[in-house]
Amino acid sequence: MTQIYLDNAATTPLLDEVIDAMVVVMKNNFGNPSSTHTLGQEAKTIIEETRRKIANELHVSPAEIIYTSCGTEANNLILKSAVEDLKIERIITTELEHKCVAESVENLKNFKNVEVIYLNINEKGDVDIEQLQQLLKSSDKKTLVCLMHANNEIGNLLDLDRVADICKENGAYFHSDTVQTMAHLPLDFSKTLVDFASCSAHKFHGPKGAGFAFIRKSTHLKAQIHGGTQERNLRAGTENVVGIAGLGKAFEIATDNLEKFSSHIQEIKDYAIQRLSEKIPGILFNGRSAESDKSLYTVLSVSLPSQNPLIGLQLDMKGIAVSQGSACSSGAAKPSSVLSKILSEETQQNTTPLRISFSHKTIKEEIDALVNALVEILRL
Repeated sequence: MTQIYLDNAATTPLLDEVIDAMVVVMKNNFGNPSSTHTLGQEAKTIIEETRRKIANELHVSPAEIIYTSCGTEANNLILKSAVEDLKIERIITTELEHKCVAESVENLKNFKNVEVIYLNINEKGDVDIEQLQQLLKSSDKKTLVCLMHANNEIGNLLDLDRVADICKENGAYFHSDTVQTMAHLPLDFSKTLVDFASCSAHKFHGPKGAGFAFIRKSTHLKAQIHGGTQERNLRAGTENVVGIAGLGKAFEIATDNLEKFSSHIQEIKDYAIQRLSEKIPGILFNGRSAESDKSLYTVLSVSLPSQNPLIGLQLDMKGIAVSQGSACSSGAAKPSSVLSKILSEETQQNTTPLRISFSHKTIKEEIDALVNALVEILRL
């Protein structure tokens, strides 16, 4: 059976070029980057050259790129260090953030007595920016604004520049979870003045276990993991040289081909919207999924006109991998935390959510196969 992979927002397959780059390092560059001998310094050169290239692409200093194991670690480092080192008293965020942000914020609320304010969200999943502005103007509490660039379930895009400007005008720090947009959208942090951002290599065809945090030097954050001077004293521990090499290669391929890849994927997404609309009467597109100017081109969230908690399994049996967007517990389908905030009770009870996510390797024939499988399962 031919496998059709349409769950690229969860993870992406490694590119051959990335595998090749990692194999070379595995074979030849096993030295510890902290060692002063030649083998160690060769490994050190790999991680610093990769750091420099990433920094150049984002228009920041290499010292502001801190390697981590993933986006989750990067977000934890930023949030917890901000509270401990910057003495943040208040976090303004939303209930639509990725779990690693949401649970970190809740932890800080419960154990560090940080005030947490959740911004209003409309039925399309849009953040109330005017409310943010008013909150920042109405208090002089030291504040961190934490809003993701693109929602990982519905793809809604945040106006990063506008929020960054509002935060700067009001003396607040701004952290954006950019895991879904890093290497998928052009980011220039010399113009878009976020203080912190995060990255995970496996979202753009790099390896799992490699990522980075962007931490603006002027913020002076400190480490959460201690025991060594690695990563500018911000993350102790021997660096994952192989993973960093894979991260760098994947980042380079993605950014060098950004226009070509994004154009292709947007065409695939538009085709999926068209075919699904034609063949599945009553289908709903969640959030801003179907709006190309307001949604990330890699993500399409839909609600199917049938309550079927097993549809993800049925598609998997046909060789099609997607995210169902729900978790099964005791035989009952529960909507995701994001969809439960934006969909009406009636919609939640009478539809089944799917998140379809694309890469530059996705082709129209795979979309046709998905649509045909859904028609068969739904018996339309």
